[in-house]
Amino acid sequence: MRRAWAGHLGVALAVMISTARIAVAEEQAASAKAQLAKEFNDPLTTVPQIFLKDTYTPANFGIDAQTNRLIARMLIPRVPRISIFPDQLIRPTFQLVTVPTRPGHGTHTEFGDIQLFDLGVLPWPSHESGLYIGVGPLFVFPTATSPAAGQNAWQVGPAFGAVYKGIPGLLFAALIQNPIPFAYTSSRHQAVNTLLVQPIALAYVGHGFYLKSGDSTWGVGWRPRSATTMPLSFGVGYVLLRENWPVINAFVSGEWMAYRQFAPVAPQTSVNFGFSVAFPNLRPWD
Repeated sequence: MRRAWAGHLGVALAVMISTARIAVAEEQAASAKAQLAKEFNDPLTTVPQIFLKDTYTPANFGIDAQTNRLIARMLIPRVPRISIFPDQLIRPTFQLVTVPTRPGHGTHTEFGDIQLFDLGVLPWPSHESGLYIGVGPLFVFPTATSPAAGQNAWQVGPAFGAVYKGIPGLLFAALIQNPIPFAYTSSRHQAVNTLLVQPIALAYVGHGFYLKSGDSTWGVGWRPRSATTMPLSFGVGYVLLRENWPVINAFVSGEWMAYRQFAPVAPQTSVNFGFSVAFPNLRPWD
């Protein structure tokens, strides 16, 4: 009898230990997914990533044509020994855009301008506060293969990022850029000088899913009667985390123009599809 009870007790203990281990593993995975959801949407993250986003715009103000913008982006942390700040990132962005041939008619697809910024995360305030601030230069290269696909200008300017992670499961951030032209590629250019503001908010809801608003960029022109556009977006994303695999993130969001002024041609409604792969353990220079 005692042996039987001892056997039952041993099985019960084994089940309890196994259940506890599974619970701990699930809790750790949930915490990792919540953190990675933030990293995928953090404009100051130094986690190496490859990012793709397609923005399909079925309705535009001023034209009947449907447009599209495919963005490919890499996030490259800088090697610490040649960086000014302990955390510094380089982010080049390449674009393939579908633009109208002329108002109300067909479209054509062209390569767009290349953008690049180099942001360093300041060591203050302390990271224990949950607030991160980054500053650095922004460059725009006039690589567009059509005047309608780019801004026809060499540009350089300041970039600023701020992120707050002090509340578990939540992220609030903003990326502010102001490219300033210093040379144009065409005598028929249109003068540009626009402040770009990307507000970001994220809430992790569990099981790898999160809600976010962060795919819209507000543009405010500095010149008289230049365009001002303020779209809003809302979407859902999912983080896939598997052992010995790169981390995968996918999201979809809707976007609509909430306010515009002096912008006769502008997106009215858009749908964003995004996919990114992160390599959080990739640190060959460590």
